[in-house]
Amino acid sequence: MDLFGDLPEPTNDPSAVNSKQRYFPTKDGGGEKRKRNDTTVETEVEEEKIGEKKVCKGFQLSAHICVYYFLPGLAKLVGFVSARRGERDEMQDAHVLLPEITTSPPPYISRLAYFAVFDGHGGSRASQFAAETLHHTLVSKFPKGEVENLDKLLKKCLLETFRQTDEDFLKKASSQKPAWKDGSTATCLLVVDDVMYVANLGDSRAVLCRLETANDSGKQKCVTLALSKEHNPTIYEERMRIQRAGGSVRDGRVLGVLEVSRSIGDGQYKRCGVISTPDLRRCPISPNDKFVLLACDGLFKVFSADEAVQFVLKILETETVELKEGQSEGAGLYEAACQRLASEAVRRGSADNVTVILVSIEF
Repeated sequence: MDLFGDLPEPTNDPSAVNSKQRYFPTKDGGGEKRKRNDTTVETEVEEEKIGEKKVCKGFQLSAHICVYYFLPGLAKLVGFVSARRGERDEMQDAHVLLPEITTSPPPYISRLAYFAVFDGHGGSRASQFAAETLHHTLVSKFPKGEVENLDKLLKKCLLETFRQTDEDFLKKASSQKPAWKDGSTATCLLVVDDVMYVANLGDSRAVLCRLETANDSGKQKCVTLALSKEHNPTIYEERMRIQRAGGSVRDGRVLGVLEVSRSIGDGQYKRCGVISTPDLRRCPISPNDKFVLLACDGLFKVFSADEAVQFVLKILETETVELKEGQSEGAGLYEAACQRLASEAVRRGSADNVTVILVSIEF
């Protein structure tokens, strides 16, 4: 059994990225690619590094963009975010866009990027805490030195990171008077070289837009692939776990109150089977991939995943936008699509907070 819920690589594109290849910098600034299998195969690559450009870094902003240019052979990722308070009195969502989550990655890694959406409930403290701390915990637990089975170690790292983040918040929450009762979903995209790893809790989602060629017509079309799994107490496995722990599910909620069955925080429900163990998905980046969409349930209450992807595609393919100084047409279109998708969710009647992250993929 695979360690992660692996998504298949496109079988109709011979130029697809080999998910087993990773870049290893060498002392003279060059590097080599090694295939992670029983016999190491080495190939020389260009010794000249591409210049790096970082545009922004941060979280909980209403809208910003981050760009990072990487070494040859790896996709360029550009992140865009838009957040709307909706009809709520408070913005309880938080988000993170980090094109580089550490200034000193392990020597066998050439790219380490991180994007995340946290949807708080009962307050904004759990989502803010997770946005501020989870990636730091991830870095501290990231596999050190050259490793043989990176996927296995990354699975352990992500599971321990979520467990530690939950424990740290619950400890802080219980020390307050009165104790905090906040909770938060989490959908995190970690990009290691040319492979995406998604870890999620709750009902926020991550989806991938990928070009596929139809077998009958030979025409290419965009398909929507789920990169995350929803956790709510109406799902059989989730409900059974809650009931075995002594909890109950009423009106589709834990104890008739909590809508999600996994979360960070929610200390009062942890004894009822609500856990902080994320589902994990692994997906090699392919030249057929166009973008990843991460969003809270405020979007998906009024959009299906495919509708959201098609909404973005329509803007990318048919719209013209006014560009900011120095902005490329592609960046302008993605920024507009991100903004309009969040605004359209509110227009369609989503009363919840809405946070949308678009991560474009370009080779």
